[in-house]
Amino acid sequence: MTQWQKSSFSGGADGNECIELAQREGALLLRESDEPTRTLPVSRDSLLALLRQVRANRA
Repeated sequence: MTQWQKSSFSGGADGNECIELAQREGALLLRESDEPTRTLPVSRDSLLALLRQVRANRA
């Protein structure tokens, strides 16, 4: 069974739309809580690059 972790920015309450992260067979998986059957496999490097880009574009 895959253990999903909610984003700390989701507010923690059930029903909030948020991004969830899991690790399975050496890969990272992303999904939106409102569409849990659709997952996006990503490498650690790709996820790090995505997060850096998002932070850079927030300013």
